[in-house]
Amino acid sequence: MKILRSKKALSPVVASIILIAVTVAVSIAVAAWMGALTIGFMGTPSLTITDLSFTGSDITVFVRNSGTKQLTIAKVHVNGVDKYSICSGNFTYAPGTTGNFTITGIGWVAGNPYEVKLFDTSNNPIGASQETAPS
Repeated sequence: MKILRSKKALSPVVASIILIAVTVAVSIAVAAWMGALTIGFMGTPSLTITDLSFTGSDITVFVRNSGTKQLTIAKVHVNGVDKYSICSGNFTYAPGTTGNFTITGIGWVAGNPYEVKLFDTSNNPIGASQETAPS
């Protein structure tokens, strides 16, 4: 029986280089896929109060979702006091949308400052504005 010595094969060095190149390529592909997947779960909640309108005994709050994810207002504080129970209107906003809600029965006083703070369902502050009631 004859031993075949003329067959050619990859040298160990070339095989190692190919193995490393394939490993790096696969790891880059997985990292890119995970990065794209993670961005979908992330987002910043931010609600900008664009205006406060004082009419009768109510305050109407005009807002715009300037963040990158949908958010829901869970608390409304006026001068540090929770007034969510006397609010009416839309409290869930998609990114880029605008809307308003009314805080009823505040009984605001002309010339007094009123600070409105908004909180999401996780009790994180998502927007605030302070304005003086008109005379």
